[in-house]
Amino acid sequence: MKHAGFAALAALTLLSSAPALAQDVGEDSRDASRSADHAVGIDLFASTDADDTDVIRVGVNLDPRYKGLEDYLGIRVEKAWYRPLGLATVGKERVFLRYANGAGDWKWNAQVGTDGDTVIGSASIHDEARFRKELFVERDIVETPRGVRDGIYYTFVGAALDLPVDDRNSFTVLAGAQEFTGKNVRLHARANFVHMVKPEWGLSAQLRTRYFRNSEPREYDYYSPRWYVQALPVLQLRRYSDSGWRYMVAGGIGAQRDAVSDWRASYYAAAEVTSPAIGRNWHLKAAALYNNIPQNSGAYDYNQLTIGITRAF
Repeated sequence: MKHAGFAALAALTLLSSAPALAQDVGEDSRDASRSADHAVGIDLFASTDADDTDVIRVGVNLDPRYKGLEDYLGIRVEKAWYRPLGLATVGKERVFLRYANGAGDWKWNAQVGTDGDTVIGSASIHDEARFRKELFVERDIVETPRGVRDGIYYTFVGAALDLPVDDRNSFTVLAGAQEFTGKNVRLHARANFVHMVKPEWGLSAQLRTRYFRNSEPREYDYYSPRWYVQALPVLQLRRYSDSGWRYMVAGGIGAQRDAVSDWRASYYAAAEVTSPAIGRNWHLKAAALYNNIPQNSGAYDYNQLTIGITRAF
């Protein structure tokens, strides 16, 4: 495990984006200044759950080569604080090499580095074809008491495929395998159906489903039942202002269960705001998320906030 994988987009992110909206990142990239050669950015990630597990990460990105949000080369320095189950806070310094580029219809990005103990990070590659394909890999620490103290990591490798039906309907499917320190391997299968209710409003109705199965249930102290399943209907609204700001809100109520519990309600809410290029070369993004999907500790009621700002020059 110490020499496994780089890291990629979180699978949730892959599945929570409608195929018709997959070009949004490219639109943001084109909004960035074409004359900029360098960039510096700072961002904050914070999360907490019902078991008082708190995670804070603050990162600084320094890109000596920067042509936009999909074309850069630089480094990232990050400080992370983990407070699992309300216990003592553990701090870790993390450093990464950042790279994004593309050729033809294909685009790729990677953020590969170390926390001083092992390789961590993310990488993905995707095309811009009608049947959009993406391959990704992800590696990071498990944010539980034993995970932080003993160095329990996961490596998640997978692929996603967009299957458009027509201008208003599409599917996204994802399959992956997640290997943990120890013996456990978790197999993932996810599928989304997206229907554009009002394309001119950016309003879509979605059905998000997921299933995973662990080969070694309850091996350590992270949430790992024999199997887990969820079905989540979601309404999502994505709008643009005349000045180029992008806004997204989404929410849904569904059902979930695992091998040791009955069906119970599943809740989801998210909001996001992304700027165009502000002034000459400023770019802002903020997002908030709530769900009650079981986290690593098994806790429900998970809240997450991310804020980032980039200055190209």
